[in-house]
Amino acid sequence: MLITGASGFLGWHLCRLAQAQWQVYGTYHTHPMQRPRMTLLSLDLRDYAAMRELFHRLRPDAVIHTAAQSHPNWCQRHPKAAAAINVIAAWNLAGLCADLAIPCVFTSTDLVFDGLHPPYAETDAVCPISFYGEQKVAAELGMRSRHPGVAIGRMPIMYGVAPSAPSFLQPLLANLEAGHPISLFTDEFRTPVSGLTAAHGLLIALNQLQGVIHLGGRERLSRYEFGCLLLEVLQRPLTQLQACRQQDIPMPAPRPPDVSLNSQRAFDLGYHPLSVREELLQLGLNATSGTDLP
Repeated sequence: MLITGASGFLGWHLCRLAQAQWQVYGTYHTHPMQRPRMTLLSLDLRDYAAMRELFHRLRPDAVIHTAAQSHPNWCQRHPKAAAAINVIAAWNLAGLCADLAIPCVFTSTDLVFDGLHPPYAETDAVCPISFYGEQKVAAELGMRSRHPGVAIGRMPIMYGVAPSAPSFLQPLLANLEAGHPISLFTDEFRTPVSGLTAAHGLLIALNQLQGVIHLGGRERLSRYEFGCLLLEVLQRPLTQLQACRQQDIPMPAPRPPDVSLNSQRAFDLGYHPLSVREELLQLGLNATSGTDLP
């Protein structure tokens, strides 16, 4: 299996999980890493010739594409640079997979929706409001036109601990350890899952389907509600948490208010996220940086 973005948050969890069944090759670009029993390869996915040479040399049996520029504000400021990795590289990768007639899974996002009509099922029309969301929609469409067998996993916001890439959890833990209050939105709703759970979902998508699948959690939570659960797990006072509103904080990228995913299709295929509280407990967090289960 070839996994792009192996040094990223989701890619790291996916490599860890896939090693039980696959010989894993992972690509990275700016963040080199090492992992036992896995081959890591430096690759700029924007370099089509280099990517084509890698495919011809490895001849992978399957590809999961997690690499992306996934910061909406950066994409909003630098749409052309972001599109080079988020759109063009994804299209090229799908074409190379089609040439080898191998399965390919692409990681998209819940931000392909405008947040006005949740929860969103796979059959709902996409309607992004940011450049990042637009780029993911363009990647979905272009990849499927080049390789109809592509499976697209739309991912929710994810949390957890990876040695090479933080999730949104790490800044919260650092502020708590420093004794600083944390401010979280009460008006942005998602269906969060841990990185490891999301990786399980991608392997289900690889093995069982083509087309689109939503890999959200079972709970619709605001960031503020997530923070309350985190403080409960860490046994910290709720006084360290402050409520704020997304609409009161100007950001370059527009943010949809509620992109909760209806993931019943995935549940029916064996995707079983635990509750957020249960997953936070399983992470064995401390308030400095967190630890992950072996």
